[in-house]
Amino acid sequence: MINPEDPADNAPEPLVHRIVTQGPQGAVAVAGIATAIVVLLWFLFYLLVFVPRSG
Repeated sequence: MINPEDPADNAPEPLVHRIVTQGPQGAVAVAGIATAIVVLLWFLFYLLVFVPRSG
């Protein structure tokens, strides 16, 4: 076998356990910032391209 040890025998370190219990806050922040940038670019494109052409 490649890994003969039982994973249940390896208890996680307290730091790892604390980090995992906090959840994916960084990923949510990055996704929120990326979404805000896309929405901002969409509004800018709408206001600077479509509105001047319609009037």
